[in-house]
Amino acid sequence: MKRFLAFLTLAFATLALPVFAVAAGGPGSDSQTGARTDTSSALVQLNGAPLATYEKTKPAKGKKIDFSSNTTKSYRAQLSALRNDFKQWLRANARSAKVTGEFDIALNAVAVELNGTSLETLRSAPMVVRAEHQGLYYPMAHGEDPDLALIDAIEAWGGEGGAATAGAGVKVAIIDTGIDPNHPCFSQDGDDTPGDPYTNSKVLDAGVYYNKNQTARFTPLDVNGHGSHVAGTVACAFDTEAVVNGVEIPYGVSGVAPAAKLGNFNVFPDEIPEARSEDIMNALEDALEKGYDVANMSLGGGSSGIQDLLSMAVDAADEANMVVAVAASNDGPNPFTLGSPGIAPRALTAGASTVGHFVGPALAVGGQTYGMAAGDFEVVEEDTTAELGVVTGGPAGLGGLNEACAALPAGSLADQIALISRGTCTFSQKIRNAQDAGAIAAVVVNNVAGDPTAMGLGGIPNEPTIPAYMVSLADRADLMAEDGEEATISEEMQYFNTDNDDIRAGFSSRGPTDVDFRVKPDVMAPGVNVLSAQPATICAGEASCWAFFQGTSMATPHLAGSAAVVRAKFPTWSAAQVRSAIVNTADQNTVTSHTDGTTVLTNPQIIGSGRENLSSAVNAKVALDPVSLSFGGVPSGSGHTRSLTIDLSNLTGSGPYTATFAKTSGNSGVTFTPAVSGMTVTVTMSAVKGAAAGEHYGVLTIRSGGAEVAHAAVYALVK
Repeated sequence: MKRFLAFLTLAFATLALPVFAVAAGGPGSDSQTGARTDTSSALVQLNGAPLATYEKTKPAKGKKIDFSSNTTKSYRAQLSALRNDFKQWLRANARSAKVTGEFDIALNAVAVELNGTSLETLRSAPMVVRAEHQGLYYPMAHGEDPDLALIDAIEAWGGEGGAATAGAGVKVAIIDTGIDPNHPCFSQDGDDTPGDPYTNSKVLDAGVYYNKNQTARFTPLDVNGHGSHVAGTVACAFDTEAVVNGVEIPYGVSGVAPAAKLGNFNVFPDEIPEARSEDIMNALEDALEKGYDVANMSLGGGSSGIQDLLSMAVDAADEANMVVAVAASNDGPNPFTLGSPGIAPRALTAGASTVGHFVGPALAVGGQTYGMAAGDFEVVEEDTTAELGVVTGGPAGLGGLNEACAALPAGSLADQIALISRGTCTFSQKIRNAQDAGAIAAVVVNNVAGDPTAMGLGGIPNEPTIPAYMVSLADRADLMAEDGEEATISEEMQYFNTDNDDIRAGFSSRGPTDVDFRVKPDVMAPGVNVLSAQPATICAGEASCWAFFQGTSMATPHLAGSAAVVRAKFPTWSAAQVRSAIVNTADQNTVTSHTDGTTVLTNPQIIGSGRENLSSAVNAKVALDPVSLSFGGVPSGSGHTRSLTIDLSNLTGSGPYTATFAKTSGNSGVTFTPAVSGMTVTVTMSAVKGAAAGEHYGVLTIRSGGAEVAHAAVYALVK
């Protein structure tokens, strides 16, 4: 019997990419999430600033756009007239092109169905500033609550009694696959009345943002699972009971901001795998107009250079006082793997680290037991004993354990439990190859540090039917030594709680950004083995459905929920100040490497400012803008000096402030020198002629009265 655990978690073997995607290989594929642009459509920016940044309509710090004011109405009319001028120009110069969407809040733009019209033609219109093919975006898959313990959330609430007010009065827009409002996470208020089946007193709004929905008529309901999982991490009701695979979770699950309200802005309705730029723009602008304080965008796609139009819209939303948390993408571990709109300078961009827990059965062999994570593959229906068959002939980097990506000799695993390695191909392919060689079950050894994770089906036409599980990398050598020994897989599942916390996820994308080499992600958050809600449609109608997911998608709602908690406590803080409170108070020297789980990471292009600490964020003294500094590419052939500034603003502190810098990169020839004048910090970077090529970085520390009150990453890339 197949047991559901992580429906959307993909078997991205080498890089652990648990991204939901059904393009370019589908679930379980090692390829990326699919095409990154839609060449049949365009997003076209027009002359004139949008409401969020126009000098007469942009909100004051800590305020929102006043859509009822005559000034706003008048300017919207002007922008509408400009869009009409563009439509008239299209009728005269590009008759086949059709406007399919219009925007004026975060971006003054229109969406255009090209129907053969070139971008060059659109760019020739006198009122056009920029035209680009629409991006295609995908959901980024997937005692005391351990997630909350890692980020000190309950301490930030003021103890468990503070759950009733954690995030109260704050609205968080979930721009995702939908929310199941009937899940216990989202129906805790008890005062819901009949009416809209997609909303209640917790989920205030529900809509579909799909450019073809007039024909498709999809509903906002989550039939996918990704959106409900994200929403649960943001604001699941405090202390909600959970059962996974028949195992009672030994703590009550809670969202980071359990008192916050949610909005269901569904850009991936039904089984639609991708959203165009205009779909996300429509959702973002509607959320802004409805007064949402925070948006969660656990999605990503390809970027168009330094910054594309959707990223610009995210920046504008921040300036309109909405904190926008965005996934960094799941294309790591290498540099330059960030996606859009996570590249946006003013996005709160999340990288993913581990939470040390999972659910699964035990494997007993050689007098030892090993915890295994179950996923979408079959599981044994009774205790199963067979000889352990270790498949060797793999690369040295995997200890010689075979990845089983090619066909194995017929009968070589007859009636055995196969031991194979994660890597290169999909889980489905390697397990199918083990089954074809005669194996009655398969155990896949993880190839990155930390706990085993739930494996997902997908990517091949002939899916395997034997039971399959994952064990941790730390167990590899011991299990390989038991080749040929009798091993038993237990039927009974159990909850495992380990010390494998704060390990950087191998799939987590890292900076720098293209061309300008900005620091991204901004901060790390729990994103591996995160337990949260699933819609009833996933679990055959069960009212309380749960799953462990992994991905930067799962890290992002920790940041969105944190932003809701901070904003609830300090409603007058601007979005930029809330963002800084989270980023510039993160715990340093905490996140370790995915390769060994022990080496502490200091490179800000991998971990941002560190792993978030919500308790520190709600006690922030000073805000920094920007939240990090990058001096970009520095030529190594000649000496180079440049200065950049950070503006300070008081939160709960009053200064005066001092600044020091500690370099952590170890490379020579580049120095960073800070100086403070009032509420401005100036950092001067000096590179000597012939400075060592590579990344140079360190930590700028802001102090008041000798005590540290904030820190920021400083970076330069010598080329």
